[in-house]
Amino acid sequence: MNENSCSFHNERELRDVQVESVCAGCPPPYDKDNSALRAFRGIPISELKNHGVLQALTAEVKGWEPGVVSTEVLRAQEEWEAVDNIQAETGSQASTDQPGQLISFSEALQHFQTVDLSSFKKRIRPTIRRTGLAALRHCLFGPPKLHQGLREERDLVLTIAQCGLDSQDPMHGRVLQTIYKKLTGSKFDCALYGDHWEDLGFQGANPATDLRGAGFLALLHLLYLVMDSKTLLMAQEIFRLSRHHIQQFPFCLMSVNITRIAIQALREECLSRECNRQQKVIPVVNSFYAATFLRLAHIWRTQQKTIADSGFVLKDLEVLAKKSPRRLLKTLEIYLAGVSKGQASLLGPQKSCGTQAPHSKDLTFTGVCDLPPHSSEGTWLI
Repeated sequence: MNENSCSFHNERELRDVQVESVCAGCPPPYDKDNSALRAFRGIPISELKNHGVLQALTAEVKGWEPGVVSTEVLRAQEEWEAVDNIQAETGSQASTDQPGQLISFSEALQHFQTVDLSSFKKRIRPTIRRTGLAALRHCLFGPPKLHQGLREERDLVLTIAQCGLDSQDPMHGRVLQTIYKKLTGSKFDCALYGDHWEDLGFQGANPATDLRGAGFLALLHLLYLVMDSKTLLMAQEIFRLSRHHIQQFPFCLMSVNITRIAIQALREECLSRECNRQQKVIPVVNSFYAATFLRLAHIWRTQQKTIADSGFVLKDLEVLAKKSPRRLLKTLEIYLAGVSKGQASLLGPQKSCGTQAPHSKDLTFTGVCDLPPHSSEGTWLI
């Protein structure tokens, strides 16, 4: 027997001794062919490494050189070398921008309060400019002006409405993920682009294309709706109504239109009285949005409206909301009080078509921006 053969057998004997030392107490193998495999089963990889077994098994025989190393082997080697570097992540070390982490309305709002929005603020028109008799009538009989100390908060709301959806901003992505998870009940992240957004009532695979006239404020309003336990139930009720086999409508597109109504009501000073009374703007605008959406759902269900009626319903709703904002807010208070007491759905039981609901792109939807100022006609897809 030559020197190379002796060396090989010596290394093999060494491996057998190391395996036996690690596997002390293991039951003997049942057959010769599977003896090595059965010996290693149930032994932690760290133990094999600590005892040098893996190094011995992968040691090259003296004088032998591999011809070609496959990419699978290289990848496996890199993964093994990285095993000792993997550390368990603790809750305190978790990043706030970690994918999959829900975001609250207050956290998202704080983001906009701290970033530079000067370029967007230049675009806003805080109030409606009136001239002639319209200005005189508004001055004599219109709502009061917003208090000076609340105007900065009002301007922030209108500035956010000028901001679009930025897929590169982690906060924007978290807002979308939170809305999706809360409405669908999913525990997993979803892609920022795809047909699943049509299931929520966006018209296409990219939600950014449906925010015209409302900007990121539309997403903040949806976030507000789903992140409060009481308004979440309302959102889920309306979402269920939107998937009715006859009365279906694009939920998120409808929400964007409700946000547009809220923006106009704020600019026309219809909410000034309530803002002055509460000494707040953002909470009033949020509640007005929710109350208007609730009113729409009530009309939609009780009057058996369908997608063909969307333009008419939204136009009439805008007039009502601007004329009687306090009445809408009171209706919301009554609804939320009923929810907190565990009362049955105020929208009533609805048949849902579940996953059979048509995609939003298949629905001809008319929004508030699609109708002429003094007409209830129009059939343009938002």
